[in-house]
Amino acid sequence: MEKDNQFIKGRGAQINTPNPFHNDIYDKNPNPEMDEDISLKTEYITVHPKTIINKVKSSDIPAKYSMNPYQGCEHGCVYCYARNTHPYWGYSAGLDFEQKILIKHEAPKLLEQKIRAKNWEVAPIMFSGNTDCYQPIEKKLQITRKMLEVLWKYRHPVSMITKNSLILRDLDIFKKMSEQNLVHISISLTTLNEELRGLLEPRTATAAQRLKTIETLAANGIPVNVMLSPIIPGLNDHEILKMAETVANLGATSIGYTIVRLNGDLAEIFDDWIRKTYPDRADKVLNKIKSCHQGAFDDMRPGKRMIGDGRIAEIIRAQVKLARQRFFKGRKMPPYNLELYKQFRDPQLKLF
Repeated sequence: MEKDNQFIKGRGAQINTPNPFHNDIYDKNPNPEMDEDISLKTEYITVHPKTIINKVKSSDIPAKYSMNPYQGCEHGCVYCYARNTHPYWGYSAGLDFEQKILIKHEAPKLLEQKIRAKNWEVAPIMFSGNTDCYQPIEKKLQITRKMLEVLWKYRHPVSMITKNSLILRDLDIFKKMSEQNLVHISISLTTLNEELRGLLEPRTATAAQRLKTIETLAANGIPVNVMLSPIIPGLNDHEILKMAETVANLGATSIGYTIVRLNGDLAEIFDDWIRKTYPDRADKVLNKIKSCHQGAFDDMRPGKRMIGDGRIAEIIRAQVKLARQRFFKGRKMPPYNLELYKQFRDPQLKLF
């Protein structure tokens, strides 16, 4: 790997792509010679949403509802599909996504108001779906934990997805929820190669920390799904079986996967990134990604956009299938308990 001398350490995206809703043009190439503290500075911005729960409309996501206590994500994963939502808030999908984090302090209150409503139909709610609810600022603000406390109060089912070991802070809540089949946790694992991880996902937990997180959760009886995601052909697809075997040995209940797709501004952001980090194989990787999506980076086909098709996508699918047969036979995530919520929302029901 040979990094371009213009590479900004500690960030995933290396450019700010234009915001289509603005007349002004972003400085596409921030000055990498600026003082490091300034170039890596993160700004936290309080916002005041009226609601916190979103109805999931995608047929590719196995969840009915999601909620995001933060918008933007300091983890800086260069491939993150959520980057494309940042322009709706007035920012760029590039460096802005990692440096301008929107904070929803009132999220716990909004959550409780929603699930206490008489017309609320209980269904698992997914954290987060759009950005990581355990990104670094959560250690200080604890918005996610406060929301979990609300969910536990009403015995409401929840699913979590993160790549940050900070999730272990809330092990006390998860143990109680797991005992009553109220929680599923997914840990994202992209690679066991720490050099690659540091470039793809510069401010996430290390691979070793994530493996320890999976092991700890499983040892405490909490069902853990591991998302081998995204698989990027030419970068990490050769690790599928090894990653699957490793997490199975640590007690993971199941695995899932997606193949990277570069919708919207991601195509430009990822193209710039890989030409600066892996210039010797940039074209090869980019062409392999396109081969999984009918020759394009953008893929909006329901049922296909997350896993692709074509020869390379089929090889990846076959490896995941083999990994499940070899390492996860007889394991499955337990069903959610949807009955307790009714009793805790309406305490008088406990009398009957």
